[in-house]
Amino acid sequence: MLKACEPSAHYLAALELPLLGQFDLIARAPNGVARLRELILSLAVQGKLVPHNVNDEPASVVLENIRAEKERLLKEGKIRADKPLAAIDDEEAPFPLPLAWEWERLGHVVGVIRGITFPANKKTKEPAEGRIGCLRTANVQDRIEWDDLLFIDRSFMGREEQIVQCSDIVMSMANSRELVGKVAIVTEIPVVEATIGGFLSVLRPRSILPQFLMIVLRTEYARSMLIDSASQTTNIANISLRKLNPLPIPVPPIDQQSRIVARVDELMTLCDALETKGKLEAEQHARLVSSLFETLVNSESAHALSENWRYIAIYFDLLLDRPAAVGALEQTIFQLAVRGLLVPQDPSDEPASALLQKIRNEKERLVAAGKIKRDKPLPPIRDEDKPFELPQGWEWARFPELGEFGRGKSKHRPRNDPRLFNSGKYPLVQTGEVARADQVISEYYSKYSEKGLAQSKMWPKGTLCITIAANIADTAILGFDACFPDSVVGFVPSPIIGNTEYFLAFMATARKRLLEFAPATAQKNINLKILSSVLIPIPPAREMKEIVSCITQFRALCADLSQRLGLIQQTQSRLTDALVESVVA
Repeated sequence: MLKACEPSAHYLAALELPLLGQFDLIARAPNGVARLRELILSLAVQGKLVPHNVNDEPASVVLENIRAEKERLLKEGKIRADKPLAAIDDEEAPFPLPLAWEWERLGHVVGVIRGITFPANKKTKEPAEGRIGCLRTANVQDRIEWDDLLFIDRSFMGREEQIVQCSDIVMSMANSRELVGKVAIVTEIPVVEATIGGFLSVLRPRSILPQFLMIVLRTEYARSMLIDSASQTTNIANISLRKLNPLPIPVPPIDQQSRIVARVDELMTLCDALETKGKLEAEQHARLVSSLFETLVNSESAHALSENWRYIAIYFDLLLDRPAAVGALEQTIFQLAVRGLLVPQDPSDEPASALLQKIRNEKERLVAAGKIKRDKPLPPIRDEDKPFELPQGWEWARFPELGEFGRGKSKHRPRNDPRLFNSGKYPLVQTGEVARADQVISEYYSKYSEKGLAQSKMWPKGTLCITIAANIADTAILGFDACFPDSVVGFVPSPIIGNTEYFLAFMATARKRLLEFAPATAQKNINLKILSSVLIPIPPAREMKEIVSCITQFRALCADLSQRLGLIQQTQSRLTDALVESVVA
């Protein structure tokens, strides 16, 4: 049998360690503040958050008062008789309770009022005579949000008890699995009257503090029991009264409820401060990293870069202590690469102009042989269009001038035609595979049939893939021969260039600018014309190979650093979990 937990100096002393002395340690861990909030709520409902007073009236008195109040309301005809609920036995109780506490079913300590339904065309956002405000699931956030309130004709309300009152708890009864069971307490009613829509219910506490009941309903144990009991359709989870009413609720003495609520409010305020502090620290750190790395990118010469790098490298252990900073360093490496600041120039190198001429000559030869079509002429590159000054021996060029460049083909939507889709053997790479890839696309989940291939094209391994819809300008290199739809653009560098990795790095630096081209619509898109106009800095052939080699080394170092930081965060999380579990146990 479960034994009642006596208040003891042991658990109260253990409590002070994590809740006071170790707040910062927990808060620094990934999701640390969220875990801290869970800990506070869990301790609160287990009677471990505040000391007990032997002079408090026991919870049995609270429950007797609830029964007396229900009898009175029944006689007055203000409520209906509840369906009987089974007693809570020891096996069903989620955890042991202190002396003077009791378990009770939620349906015995609250009145549950279901929301109203009405035709969709009978709602308005404007108040008017005869209309009443109506809360929806979108209004139930951490608190009741009264903005964007709907108004409906009062005649749709069946009972006066459906009018919202201060201290009511509003619960989302139908929502996504993550949001179903979400609760907020009514602390104000800024309209004349309000009710609730059909996807909500009001829980109206009887002789139990609403603020304490809110604490219970927001605990992990209560949310888990409600969510696990919810019926699930494709996108929506539903909580029925049959599942809601039996929920076991811990009931402390009424005076202890007040002390628990006050203590939880105090500690949640501290959590708010820690959360704000963490966000500010993260924002300030990101701004600092961005500013210092921008100094590197804007270095006017290799010598200036060396000096700037030397000064900043002293503080790398402070700058690179977060995964986001490592990502910023990697982006900086790409910026330095395409500006000619990553490896030294050699005046004896054959200039990029000679490389571009060789590519043009090869294209002319293939056109004359009938193997490719002549490209449409591109406008000349104007000086005012050049993003920055290039080193000696470099040139500006565009994708169509550097190799094969074009959109994937799909005359029919593959998913809508089983004759084309997943009925063959030819890999079909879509935007999702490009977005998820880490440099190289190594997976695919769709296939084209012979018919699908006939309306598309097989692109070779090593093709640079660039998305132009959904996830704009995500870029990766094909790890196998594959087709792709018209939402992906392919680029195969001329054999005279011989590698794609340099262009992968360049696209990482160009993505922000490409996003600026995208129209301001819900579905962001760019097109082939926009990509064809992008100016690419081209180094001499030998220098390009050195740049790619250097980028490869830097990326390996960044990956190693990210892994180390990940291990540190895992350790922090384990320490936090152990600390939390040691107190709750």
